[in-house]
Amino acid sequence: MAKEPVRVLVTGAAGQIGYALVPMIARGVMLGSDQPIILHMLDIEPATEALNGVKMELVDAAFPLLIDVVATTDAMVACKGVNIAVMVGGFPRKEGMERKDVMSKNVSIYKAQASALEKQAAPDCKVLVVANPANTNALILKEFAPSIPEKNITCLTRLDHNRALGQLSERLKIHVGQVKNVIIWGNHSSTQYPDVNHATVTPTNSEEKPVRSVVADDNWLNTEFITTVQQRGAAIIKARKLSSALSAASAACDHIRDWVLGTPKGTWVSMGVYSDGSYGIQSGIIYSFPVTCDKGQWSIAQGLKIDDFSREKMDVTAKELVEEKTLAYSCLN
Repeated sequence: MAKEPVRVLVTGAAGQIGYALVPMIARGVMLGSDQPIILHMLDIEPATEALNGVKMELVDAAFPLLIDVVATTDAMVACKGVNIAVMVGGFPRKEGMERKDVMSKNVSIYKAQASALEKQAAPDCKVLVVANPANTNALILKEFAPSIPEKNITCLTRLDHNRALGQLSERLKIHVGQVKNVIIWGNHSSTQYPDVNHATVTPTNSEEKPVRSVVADDNWLNTEFITTVQQRGAAIIKARKLSSALSAASAACDHIRDWVLGTPKGTWVSMGVYSDGSYGIQSGIIYSFPVTCDKGQWSIAQGLKIDDFSREKMDVTAKELVEEKTLAYSCLN
Protein backbone atom coordinates (compact mmCIF):
# COMPACT_ATOMS: atom_id res chain seq x y z
CA MET A 1 0.00 0.00 0.00
CA ALA A 2 1.27 3.50 -0.88
CA LYS A 3 2.58 5.57 2.02
CA GLU A 4 0.75 8.66 3.27
CA PRO A 5 2.45 11.88 2.11
CA VAL A 6 4.75 13.63 4.58
CA ARG A 7 4.50 17.41 4.79
CA VAL A 8 7.97 18.98 4.78
CA LEU A 9 8.46 22.70 5.44
CA VAL A 10 11.49 24.60 4.13
CA THR A 11 11.82 28.21 5.28
CA GLY A 12 13.95 30.59 3.25
CA ALA A 13 13.03 28.37 0.32
CA ALA A 14 13.88 30.93 -2.38
CA GLY A 15 17.41 31.37 -1.03
CA GLN A 16 20.53 29.52 -2.05
CA ILE A 17 20.30 26.59 0.37
CA GLY A 18 16.53 26.34 -0.12
CA TYR A 19 16.94 26.23 -3.90
CA ALA A 20 19.46 23.38 -3.56
CA LEU A 21 17.41 21.58 -0.90
CA VAL A 22 13.87 21.42 -2.29
CA PRO A 23 14.71 19.25 -5.34
CA MET A 24 16.65 16.85 -3.11
CA ILE A 25 13.58 16.45 -0.89
CA ALA A 26 11.27 16.06 -3.89
CA ARG A 27 13.56 13.39 -5.40
CA GLY A 28 13.52 11.27 -2.22
CA VAL A 29 17.03 12.01 -0.96
CA MET A 30 15.72 13.02 2.47
CA LEU A 31 13.01 10.44 3.22
CA GLY A 32 13.50 7.65 0.71
CA SER A 33 12.51 6.73 -2.82
CA ASP A 34 9.04 5.50 -1.83
CA GLN A 35 7.92 8.41 0.39
CA PRO A 36 5.43 10.87 -1.20
CA ILE A 37 6.03 14.50 -0.22
CA ILE A 38 3.90 17.63 0.15
CA LEU A 39 6.40 20.47 0.14
CA HIS A 40 5.68 23.67 2.09
CA MET A 41 7.90 26.61 1.15
CA LEU A 42 8.09 29.85 3.16
CA ASP A 43 9.98 33.04 2.43
CA ILE A 44 9.73 36.77 3.13
CA GLU A 45 7.54 39.18 1.15
CA PRO A 46 10.37 40.63 -1.00
CA ALA A 47 11.14 37.08 -2.20
CA THR A 48 7.56 36.33 -3.35
CA GLU A 49 8.36 36.37 -7.05
CA ALA A 50 11.48 34.23 -6.64
CA LEU A 51 9.53 31.78 -4.45
CA ASN A 52 6.89 31.41 -7.14
CA GLY A 53 9.69 30.79 -9.63
CA VAL A 54 11.00 27.94 -7.47
CA LYS A 55 7.48 26.47 -7.34
CA MET A 56 7.25 26.68 -11.14
CA GLU A 57 10.53 24.78 -11.46
CA LEU A 58 9.34 22.08 -9.06
CA VAL A 59 6.22 21.63 -11.17
CA ASP A 60 8.33 21.56 -14.36
CA ALA A 61 10.66 18.91 -12.91
CA ALA A 62 7.70 16.48 -12.66
CA PHE A 63 9.04 14.70 -9.56
CA PRO A 64 7.04 11.47 -9.12
CA LEU A 65 7.11 11.74 -5.30
CA LEU A 66 5.94 15.36 -5.17
CA ILE A 67 2.20 15.40 -4.48
CA ASP A 68 1.73 19.15 -3.95
CA VAL A 69 3.62 22.39 -3.30
CA VAL A 70 2.53 25.16 -0.93
CA ALA A 71 4.47 28.40 -1.56
CA THR A 72 3.66 31.28 0.78
CA THR A 73 4.96 34.26 2.74
CA ASP A 74 2.52 33.55 5.60
CA ALA A 75 4.14 31.49 8.37
CA MET A 76 0.79 30.26 9.70
CA VAL A 77 -0.13 28.85 6.27
CA ALA A 78 3.35 27.40 5.74
CA CYS A 79 3.39 25.57 9.10
CA LYS A 80 -0.08 24.01 8.84
CA GLY A 81 0.12 20.27 9.47
CA VAL A 82 3.86 19.95 8.77
CA ASN A 83 5.61 16.78 9.95
CA ILE A 84 9.16 17.98 9.33
CA ALA A 85 10.40 21.60 9.41
CA VAL A 86 13.78 22.59 7.98
CA MET A 87 14.45 26.13 9.14
CA VAL A 88 16.85 27.61 6.59
CA GLY A 89 15.63 31.22 6.74
CA GLY A 90 17.44 33.62 9.02
CA PHE A 91 19.13 37.02 9.13
CA PRO A 92 22.76 36.83 7.95
CA ARG A 93 25.50 38.87 9.55
CA LYS A 94 26.38 41.83 7.33
CA GLU A 95 29.51 43.92 7.26
CA GLY A 96 29.71 46.31 10.20
CA MET A 97 27.02 44.53 12.21
CA GLU A 98 27.61 43.75 15.86
CA ARG A 99 27.02 40.21 17.11
CA LYS A 100 24.14 41.41 19.27
CA ASP A 101 22.44 43.02 16.25
CA VAL A 102 22.49 39.73 14.34
CA MET A 103 21.28 37.84 17.41
CA SER A 104 18.45 40.31 17.95
CA LYS A 105 17.23 39.92 14.35
CA ASN A 106 17.29 36.13 14.55
CA VAL A 107 15.63 36.01 17.98
CA SER A 108 12.76 37.98 16.47
CA ILE A 109 12.51 35.67 13.43
CA TYR A 110 12.68 32.43 15.43
CA LYS A 111 10.27 33.63 18.07
CA ALA A 112 7.68 34.31 15.34
CA GLN A 113 8.30 31.06 13.48
CA ALA A 114 8.20 29.07 16.72
CA SER A 115 4.79 30.57 17.43
CA ALA A 116 3.51 29.49 14.01
CA LEU A 117 4.87 25.94 14.46
CA GLU A 118 3.40 25.78 17.96
CA LYS A 119 -0.06 26.60 16.63
CA GLN A 120 -0.05 24.84 13.27
CA ALA A 121 2.47 21.99 13.00
CA ALA A 122 1.65 18.31 13.49
CA PRO A 123 2.09 17.21 17.15
CA ASP A 124 5.07 14.99 16.29
CA CYS A 125 6.81 17.60 14.09
CA LYS A 126 10.57 17.19 13.83
CA VAL A 127 12.48 20.48 13.52
CA LEU A 128 15.95 21.06 12.08
CA VAL A 129 17.44 24.57 12.36
CA VAL A 130 20.03 25.39 9.70
CA ALA A 131 20.22 29.21 9.84
CA ASN A 132 23.07 30.64 11.93
CA PRO A 133 23.58 30.95 14.82
CA ALA A 134 21.96 27.54 14.44
CA ASN A 135 22.35 26.19 18.00
CA THR A 136 20.97 29.33 19.60
CA ASN A 137 18.23 29.82 16.99
CA ALA A 138 17.09 26.27 17.84
CA LEU A 139 17.13 27.12 21.54
CA ILE A 140 14.93 30.19 20.97
CA LEU A 141 12.56 28.11 18.85
CA LYS A 142 12.33 25.55 21.67
CA GLU A 143 11.46 28.29 24.19
CA PHE A 144 8.57 29.60 22.08
CA ALA A 145 7.18 26.28 20.87
CA PRO A 146 6.73 24.53 24.24
CA SER A 147 4.33 21.87 22.96
CA ILE A 148 6.96 20.52 20.55
CA PRO A 149 9.00 17.97 22.54
CA GLU A 150 12.56 19.16 23.22
CA LYS A 151 13.86 15.96 21.59
CA ASN A 152 12.17 17.08 18.36
CA ILE A 153 14.17 20.31 18.05
CA THR A 154 17.68 19.98 16.63
CA CYS A 155 20.26 22.01 14.73
CA LEU A 156 22.56 21.16 11.86
CA THR A 157 26.12 20.09 12.63
CA ARG A 158 25.99 17.26 10.09
CA LEU A 159 27.64 19.59 7.57
CA ASP A 160 30.67 19.86 9.85
CA HIS A 161 30.55 16.09 10.43
CA ASN A 162 30.54 15.47 6.68
CA ARG A 163 33.37 17.96 6.19
CA ALA A 164 35.46 16.04 8.73
CA LEU A 165 34.78 12.75 6.93
CA GLY A 166 35.71 14.39 3.64
CA GLN A 167 39.02 15.73 4.96
CA LEU A 168 40.00 12.31 6.30
CA SER A 169 39.04 10.50 3.10
CA GLU A 170 41.11 12.96 1.03
CA ARG A 171 44.09 12.63 3.37
CA LEU A 172 43.97 8.82 3.22
CA LYS A 173 42.98 8.68 -0.48
CA ILE A 174 40.04 6.38 0.25
CA HIS A 175 36.29 6.57 -0.34
CA VAL A 176 34.45 8.66 2.24
CA GLY A 177 32.18 5.67 2.99
CA GLN A 178 35.21 3.88 4.48
CA VAL A 179 35.46 6.42 7.34
CA LYS A 180 32.96 6.63 10.20
CA ASN A 181 32.33 7.87 13.72
CA VAL A 182 33.98 11.25 13.72
CA ILE A 183 32.30 13.60 16.21
CA ILE A 184 31.49 17.29 16.09
CA TRP A 185 31.20 18.59 19.63
CA GLY A 186 29.52 21.88 20.49
CA ASN A 187 28.61 24.89 18.44
CA HIS A 188 28.20 25.22 14.68
CA SER A 189 30.85 27.93 14.72
CA SER A 190 34.62 28.25 14.60
CA THR A 191 34.84 26.90 18.19
CA GLN A 192 33.36 23.52 17.27
CA TYR A 193 35.60 20.54 18.02
CA PRO A 194 36.00 17.90 15.28
CA ASP A 195 37.10 14.80 17.22
CA VAL A 196 38.67 11.73 15.55
CA ASN A 197 39.59 9.83 18.71
CA HIS A 198 36.78 7.29 18.25
CA ALA A 199 36.66 7.35 14.44
CA THR A 200 37.57 4.33 12.38
CA VAL A 201 38.66 3.51 8.84
CA THR A 202 37.95 0.31 6.95
CA PRO A 203 40.62 0.10 4.25
CA THR A 204 39.76 -1.94 1.13
CA ASN A 205 39.89 -5.69 1.86
CA SER A 206 40.94 -5.03 5.44
CA GLU A 207 39.51 -4.84 8.94
CA GLU A 208 38.37 -1.69 10.75
CA LYS A 209 41.20 0.37 12.25
CA PRO A 210 41.39 3.56 14.37
CA VAL A 211 41.76 6.72 12.30
CA ARG A 212 44.71 7.90 14.42
CA SER A 213 46.75 4.76 13.71
CA VAL A 214 46.00 4.86 9.97
CA VAL A 215 46.70 8.60 9.55
CA ALA A 216 49.79 8.25 11.78
CA ASP A 217 50.18 12.01 12.17
CA ASP A 218 48.84 13.29 15.49
CA ASN A 219 50.18 16.76 14.83
CA TRP A 220 48.05 17.12 11.68
CA LEU A 221 44.97 15.63 13.39
CA ASN A 222 45.32 17.96 16.40
CA THR A 223 45.98 21.15 14.43
CA GLU A 224 45.44 21.55 10.68
CA PHE A 225 42.62 19.01 10.44
CA ILE A 226 40.66 20.76 13.21
CA THR A 227 41.12 24.29 11.84
CA THR A 228 40.32 23.18 8.27
CA VAL A 229 36.96 21.77 9.39
CA GLN A 230 36.26 24.76 11.66
CA GLN A 231 36.99 27.26 8.88
CA ARG A 232 35.70 25.35 5.87
CA GLY A 233 32.64 27.58 5.49
CA ALA A 234 34.81 30.70 5.29
CA ALA A 235 37.09 28.99 2.75
CA ILE A 236 34.10 28.19 0.53
CA ILE A 237 32.86 31.79 0.73
CA LYS A 238 36.33 32.96 -0.32
CA ALA A 239 36.36 30.53 -3.27
CA ARG A 240 32.73 30.84 -4.44
CA LYS A 241 32.05 34.39 -3.26
CA LEU A 242 28.90 32.77 -1.88
CA SER A 243 28.25 30.58 1.16
CA SER A 244 28.06 26.79 0.99
CA ALA A 245 24.60 25.85 -0.27
CA LEU A 246 24.86 22.47 -2.00
CA SER A 247 26.77 20.81 0.88
CA ALA A 248 24.48 22.37 3.50
CA ALA A 249 21.39 21.11 1.66
CA SER A 250 22.89 17.64 1.35
CA ALA A 251 23.77 17.59 5.06
CA ALA A 252 20.23 18.64 6.00
CA CYS A 253 18.92 15.66 4.02
CA ASP A 254 21.43 13.35 5.75
CA HIS A 255 20.40 14.68 9.18
CA ILE A 256 16.67 14.14 8.66
CA ARG A 257 17.10 10.82 6.82
CA ASP A 258 19.15 9.28 9.63
CA TRP A 259 16.83 10.74 12.30
CA VAL A 260 13.71 9.32 10.65
CA LEU A 261 15.04 6.10 9.09
CA GLY A 262 17.83 5.29 11.58
CA THR A 263 21.63 5.18 11.65
CA PRO A 264 23.48 2.02 10.54
CA LYS A 265 24.41 -0.34 13.36
CA GLY A 266 27.72 0.64 14.95
CA THR A 267 27.63 4.14 13.48
CA TRP A 268 26.88 7.48 15.05
CA VAL A 269 26.41 10.90 13.50
CA SER A 270 26.65 14.45 14.87
CA MET A 271 23.50 16.40 15.72
CA GLY A 272 22.93 19.58 17.69
CA VAL A 273 20.50 18.52 20.43
CA TYR A 274 19.26 19.74 23.81
CA SER A 275 21.91 18.83 26.36
CA ASP A 276 20.92 16.50 29.18
CA GLY A 277 24.24 16.90 31.00
CA SER A 278 26.03 14.10 29.12
CA TYR A 279 29.83 14.39 29.00
CA GLY A 280 29.75 17.16 31.58
CA ILE A 281 28.06 19.61 29.20
CA GLN A 282 25.59 21.73 31.13
CA SER A 283 21.92 21.28 30.35
CA GLY A 284 19.93 24.14 28.89
CA ILE A 285 21.92 24.61 25.67
CA ILE A 286 21.72 23.01 22.24
CA TYR A 287 25.08 21.27 21.78
CA SER A 288 26.39 18.90 19.14
CA PHE A 289 26.88 15.34 20.37
CA PRO A 290 27.45 11.95 18.73
CA VAL A 291 24.02 10.33 18.38
CA THR A 292 22.50 7.11 17.13
CA CYS A 293 18.97 7.09 15.73
CA ASP A 294 16.30 4.38 15.76
CA LYS A 295 12.56 4.48 15.03
CA GLY A 296 12.52 8.26 14.69
CA GLN A 297 14.33 8.93 17.99
CA TRP A 298 17.93 10.01 18.64
CA SER A 299 20.07 8.99 21.62
CA ILE A 300 23.43 10.40 22.66
CA ALA A 301 26.18 7.77 22.30
CA GLN A 302 27.40 7.16 25.84
CA GLY A 303 30.59 5.90 27.47
CA LEU A 304 33.17 7.43 25.14
CA LYS A 305 36.51 8.20 26.79
CA ILE A 306 37.36 11.91 26.77
CA ASP A 307 41.04 12.87 27.04
CA ASP A 308 42.33 16.19 28.42
CA PHE A 309 42.84 17.71 24.95
CA SER A 310 39.25 16.95 24.01
CA ARG A 311 37.88 18.11 27.37
CA GLU A 312 39.42 21.53 26.91
CA LYS A 313 38.06 21.91 23.35
CA MET A 314 34.59 20.71 24.38
CA ASP A 315 34.45 23.19 27.26
CA VAL A 316 35.53 26.15 25.08
CA THR A 317 32.67 25.61 22.63
CA ALA A 318 30.20 25.03 25.50
CA LYS A 319 31.28 28.35 27.03
CA GLU A 320 30.57 30.12 23.73
CA LEU A 321 27.08 28.59 23.62
CA VAL A 322 26.34 29.77 27.16
CA GLU A 323 27.45 33.29 26.13
CA GLU A 324 25.23 33.12 23.02
CA LYS A 325 22.29 32.01 25.14
CA THR A 326 22.79 34.95 27.51
CA LEU A 327 23.01 37.35 24.57
CA ALA A 328 19.90 35.89 22.94
CA TYR A 329 17.86 36.09 26.14
CA SER A 330 18.93 39.73 26.61
CA CYS A 331 17.40 40.40 23.18
CA LEU A 332 14.04 39.11 24.44
CA ASN A 333 13.72 41.90 27.00
